[in-house]
Order: sequence, then C-alpha cells, then structure tokens
Amino acid sequence: MEEFLFISPFNADVRVASPGRINLIGEHTDYNLGYVLPTAIDKKIYFELKKNGSPSTCNILSETFNSRLSFDLNNFEKSQVTWENYILGVVNEIQKKGKFLQGFDCKINSKLPIGAGISSSAALECGLAAGLNELFDLELTKEEIVILSQAAENNFVGSNCGIMDQYASVMSKKEHLILLDCLSLEAEFIPANFKTCKMLLIDTKVSHSLADGEYNSRRKECETALAIFQKNDTAIQSLRDVNLATLEKYKTQLSEKEYNRVLYVLQENKRVLKGSELLKTGKLEDFGELMYQSHTGLRDLYEVSCPELDFLVNYTKGKNYIYGSRMMGGGFGGCTINIMEESKIEKFSLEVSQAYSAEFGITPDTITVTPGEGTFVERL
Repeated sequence: MEEFLFISPFNADVRVASPGRINLIGEHTDYNLGYVLPTAIDKKIYFELKKNGSPSTCNILSETFNSRLSFDLNNFEKSQVTWENYILGVVNEIQKKGKFLQGFDCKINSKLPIGAGISSSAALECGLAAGLNELFDLELTKEEIVILSQAAENNFVGSNCGIMDQYASVMSKKEHLILLDCLSLEAEFIPANFKTCKMLLIDTKVSHSLADGEYNSRRKECETALAIFQKNDTAIQSLRDVNLATLEKYKTQLSEKEYNRVLYVLQENKRVLKGSELLKTGKLEDFGELMYQSHTGLRDLYEVSCPELDFLVNYTKGKNYIYGSRMMGGGFGGCTINIMEESKIEKFSLEVSQAYSAEFGITPDTITVTPGEGTFVERL
C-alpha cells in the first residue's frame, strides 16, 4: 500500500482491534431505553495510529476501501463520503469535550462485512476513539468512549442510533453475552453457553430503502407515541414505563403504526428479560422460540424486515438442528442470526445458499461467529 499520504514512514505508536457486534434479541429497544442482549464478535476492524508532528493535519488511510482522508483539526465539516463522517464525528466529539488533539496518521483495515448488520460503524467509531484516547493520553473512561462514539453517530453522521452497538463493541467480555439496561447502563454478563451449538450469520447482501432513513422514522414514531403518553401521565419517562394496560388505555390517541411500534417494543423487552433467564439455564430451544417471535414482531409490528430476511428465517423452520432465527440489526437487509448445531453448519450453509440464490439471484455470505472481547488497545 502506498505511503505518500503520510508525513513520515508509518511506524505506529498505538494499535487497536475493535470488534463488530451481534445482538441475540432486543432489536430497536435500545433507543427506547429498554433491554438488549448483544456481545462483541471475533471479527474486527484494526487500526494503527501515530502522531505525525503536525499541529493539526490528520491523515486517514482505509486499506479496505483504498480510500484516503486528510483534514485539519481546526477546520473540517461533514463529508459526502459516509465512512469519513464516522471518523470526523469522533474527532468532533472529542474536541467538544475540551480534549486536546494534534496531527495524527491512522491506517484502518476492516475484517467486518459492510452492511451485514454487525455494526461496523460502531466498531469504527469506538476503535478510533479508543486509539486517540491512548495516543494523546486523553484519560477517557470506557463508558465515556461509548457515549462519545454514539454521539458522533447521532450528531455528525445523522443516524439516531441507541447505545447498544457502541456499548457492546467496547465493553464485551469473551464468551459472554451482555444483558444491558439501556436506561441505567447497568450490565449483567451472562456466560455464552451454547453447548454443541454455534451462531451462524447469513448475510442477505441487500439493503433496501436506505435503512438509516427508515431507522430514524421508526424512532420518531416511538417518540411521537411517547409524547402522547407523557401528556396524559407525567410519570412516564420512556416506553419502558408503559405497560400493556396503559397502551390500551390511550390506543385511540395513537395511529395504528404508533400503536404497533409501541406494542412491539413492550413485547420485545419482555422477550429479552425472559430470554436471558433461559440462556442462564441452557434452554436453547425455548430461547430460540423467542427469536422467532422477535422476527415476527419486527416483520409485522415494526415493519423493518424484507422478503430476503423473511425467506432466510422461514427456511430454518422445521429443522430440528436449528433452535432459533431472526433478522438482526436495523432491518431492510443485513443478516439473520441463527443458533444451530455446529456439526450441521457446513451442510446447511451450502443448502440455504443454493435456495436463496435460486429465489433471489444472490449468493449470500454465511459467517460463523463467537462472542469476543471488546475493543483492545496496545501501545507499541
């Protein structure tokens, strides 16, 4: 790879490995301050960073895209190139906190599939924030890195994401899942005891109707419904304070869509809490049934699925070696997550790939993942 972008030969001062994440259950509940069950995975974005001696010139090389970005710390604005805004957003949030940065060079190499719904964006944000924290001795805590990275995506990128992706990318523990309360940020680490099973992701390789816009509209619908509840009951702070009785009480004040969105969120929060207890006792079949229920809710009530995702979930049904399947991520594409017997993965992957290709003319990617460690930083 050419080095001409950088001010001097690249000898990194800091290395970072920042993982993608999966979410077993609890989709679209984080920005409603509910519960989620994510973990980092063993697929990561890698960073090399160094100070370059300049007061304010920063140079970024994405080896994955063979793309380059240079900007001045004292004068930059939103880019037309999506991945650049994750970088600029993190720098912007660090400087808003009054932390002092100087010119730096950074190489980025991603081993995460883009658009698969495993949150390459959060891995990019958190990895850079953690690297700059180490490089410039900013003394940011892990929780501050999480919140700062979420703010970068909200404020600079313009995606109104919740806290789950960034939290999982930074805070995860190897071979554990995180039961995360997105209101208090209290977390319980649950051993990922899948016995003879593994998690298989199947990437649809499609993205419909620019998911970010639809994602933001779903959040807006939930916020509109919340405002109606709050007008009637000032004790309600978020949708987690709403129960089914309250929802039915004010149903006539909600649109059908708003009612459905809230109903889904209430049901999904219950599934997360119930599912966490099932995993603690190793009841994978019962947990898998909750995954199927989650997908049905995402498809029918939250309306964020698509024909490709539905096909992949439906294809798993009736196979006794697959315990659960659902769409994962924001929706309208991305991947499904499946809990299944490890011994069957190779054969099933070939079978489902052929069926999906015959249906849609697309060859999906299949990815086996394991629960991994959060963002790792090393000073060289």
